[in-house]
Amino acid sequence: MKQFLICDLNISENIVRLRKKSNMTQNYVAIQLQTMGLNISRSRLSMIELNRLNVPISVLVALKVIFKCEFSDFFDGLEELLQTGVIE
Repeated sequence: MKQFLICDLNISENIVRLRKKSNMTQNYVAIQLQTMGLNISRSRLSMIELNRLNVPISVLVALKVIFKCEFSDFFDGLEELLQTGVIE
């Protein structure tokens, strides 16, 4: 059974921020995801970063490994949006 995060809060900006902070291109990240056994193309990653596709949990876990970050980094700033009632 596939699991997806419900996309009522936008984590795509944080994914882009973490990728750029790690000095990685979308192509490089897609290749890393593929070597981890995930069927993610660069264009699919782009759709995730544009918030047009939900993020599979397996991809989120793999991105944590690739970016060498914490899960909380993906959700940075979202609590404030929720508290202020600004949900994208």
